[in-house]
Amino acid sequence: MEPPTRYEGPALGLFRIVIGLLFACHGAATLFHVLGGPQGGHSPSPGQWPGWWAAVIQLAGGALVLLGVFTRPAAILCSGSMAYAYFVHHQPDGLFPLENGGETAALFCWAFLLIAALGPGRWPLTELPALVTHRKQLTRREVSDRSST
Repeated sequence: MEPPTRYEGPALGLFRIVIGLLFACHGAATLFHVLGGPQGGHSPSPGQWPGWWAAVIQLAGGALVLLGVFTRPAAILCSGSMAYAYFVHHQPDGLFPLENGGETAALFCWAFLLIAALGPGRWPLTELPALVTHRKQLTRREVSDRSST
């Protein structure tokens, strides 16, 4: 028996929203000392490689994925940045993420790769104009049906 497909879009949409929000929070914490501040204890100076740029990618890419705007390209960029973080900063300290502290980087990398492959799911901001147009058409039909009776 196959699982019902009616939940795929909403489940993927919720997954995209949560992953985007969490990733954007990491970037905001690093850049603006909010939400507990940066994980390393200090913020990188503007333009500093790779810390500042990683935080900008986290904030901007996470926000784009959260909103469902340019979802696939943003997810590819976010996934790549986490692959870089894992292989350059974590993997030299041990083979497995549990050994080297890279669980978060590995999970974000694979989560964004999944979003890039499957798309935004339900409720992306890009659907809003179509939703508004659809609602206007429904309202016009209801008004027209009432006036013809």
